[in-house]
Amino acid sequence: MRYNVVKDAGRIIKKSNYIAENPKSNKNHWNQVFGNSNPICLELGMGRGEFIKGMAKKYPNKNFIGLELDENQIATAATKLEGLTLKNLKLIHADASTIADIFGKEIDTIYLTFSEPWPKPHDEKRRFTHPSYLRIYDRVFKKNKHIILKTDNKKLFAYSLETLSQYWYSFERVSLDLHRDENPIENIMTDFETQYYKEGRPIYYVDATFES
Repeated sequence: MRYNVVKDAGRIIKKSNYIAENPKSNKNHWNQVFGNSNPICLELGMGRGEFIKGMAKKYPNKNFIGLELDENQIATAATKLEGLTLKNLKLIHADASTIADIFGKEIDTIYLTFSEPWPKPHDEKRRFTHPSYLRIYDRVFKKNKHIILKTDNKKLFAYSLETLSQYWYSFERVSLDLHRDENPIENIMTDFETQYYKEGRPIYYVDATFES
């Protein structure tokens, strides 16, 4: 799936009430940003924001933050949120590798939804489940670690199961075909997932935890 170039993307991002400007200044104060002490959930690489928007609507007693580096995608997400009032949702325009500069130990759950698989060996360190990223996540999790991953890429899924297990995560739930699982998993679909579902592709899913 290709994303179109958004005209005036920078202006759209700047004017959106959902965009957290200067997010590093909110480090250790994100509950104050939301005005409550509810759990904070973070999606890395949110794309057009369908998943994080759906989660914010469905779970008003949790706070959600979508992070995206691509200016066109986050501008599209901001545009889709116009006219909605979701006080438990914020968007951040930033690189995922910088999250330890943006958050203290404030995050309850990290969502990795259809992340770029970076299939070439020399790009391995760019995968969101590479040990270097898992170490970054250690710095932002509030207490217990909780990662939920969805992908259509079988190799990335296998790689992620390996790196997470080697990092001592336990698997609460694993599905090799999310939409055809005999025991349905509560699910909000992303843009990519909606397209892949129509194409009949299996969606791989893992809910991984590490209790401190």
